Formats: sequence, structure tokens, C-alpha cells
Amino acid sequence: TQVQPSLLALSRDSNPVVFFDMAVDDEDAGRIVMELFAHIVPRTAENFRALCTGEMGFGYRRSIFHRIIPDFMCQGGDITNQDGTGGKSIYGGEFEDESFEVRHTGPGLLSMANRGRDTNNSQFFINLKKAEHLDFRHVAFGFVKDGMDVVRRIGELGAKDGKPTKTITISEFCITCDAAKPPGLKLTIQMNAWLRQTVRNVYMTAMKL
Repeated sequence: TQVQPSLLALSRDSNPVVFFDMAVDDEDAGRIVMELFAHIVPRTAENFRALCTGEMGFGYRRSIFHRIIPDFMCQGGDITNQDGTGGKSIYGGEFEDESFEVRHTGPGLLSMANRGRDTNNSQFFINLKKAEHLDFRHVAFGFVKDGMDVVRRIGELGAKDGKPTKTITISEFCITCDAAKPPGLKLTIQMNAWLRQTVRNVYMTAMKL
């Protein structure tokens, strides 16, 4: 996948890399690999990373892309209502706009969706084109490192009113990758947190019986 030079210039080996395995109407649709700009917007990047791993007990797993406008953007991350009216951050609710340093210069940019100033939660979008009108209004926090072809195919499933023509889902595992290792190590990286939470839930359920 070809990445904008301006985004590659912001890449750092130390930045976290995450991925979504996508499904369209429950059929495998490919993988989107993303680097997060932790060196520029650490709180925003950490929110997205932790929602990917689900280590806080909630996250993007099985959530949908609820709004897709062809040749503009794909929006997802409403982990509470699944329709764009909800969302939840790892900080307890909404959190502030951290920085507008990164501009919406072209396709593949990750940015926070919001309802106005300082209303970030879990909702985000991926740009399909340059969108200068979003600068200084939405916090950009990463980019698609690989899998932009998947994003574009998903973008074709939208409409002018934003309602997708099919159900686009983030599959079960959205695991953080070690930046120095390939994303294929899906079941070996950051699984401990998810497993601990699962065991804890099973134990608490058993104690109530």
C-alpha cells in the first residue's frame, strides 16, 4: 500500500502499531494496519491503542463502521450505541482535543470524530481524500500503514447520506503489534490482558452461582 510521503515523515519506530481484521456481512474483508502518532498526541494514541486491545474491559471488538461517505471518509468506533450517537473513551467519557498539529492532507489519515470542541471519545474516521476543512476541528492521530486497499473497498460501500449498504464489522481480535514485528503475530501479542479479563469474568460469574 502506497502511503503519503507527508505521513511517512511522521512515522517513528517507537510508535504503536495496531490492526483491524475487517468483515463485510460476516465475510472476511482483509486487514487494516495502522501506526499511531504517540510522539505527537500520546493521550489520543493511547486511547485508540487500548480500545484496540480491549484491555480496559471494553473496546472496538465487534463494533461497526456506521457512517461511510464515498470519496470522503469511513467512520466507526461507536462502541456503545453502534449508530454514531454514543462512544466511550478509556478516560471515563469524553476528553480534550490534544493537538491539531497533524493536518488532514490525504487518504489514510486516522482522526477523531467529535460533536464539537473537546468531545473526543472512541469514535474515529479514516480519510479517503484530502480534507483541509477538518483541520483544527478534528485531532489526527495516526495513519494506515498497510491495507488502504481494504479501506477503499469499504469506502465503496457507503452512500451520500453516510449509511453503509452492508454491515462492516471490526472482527474479534484487534491486537496491538510490536512495531518491530509483523502484524501476523496476532495471537501472541497483547493477548495476556484479554485472557486475564476473560478469566476474571468467568471467575466472577462462577462465584455468583
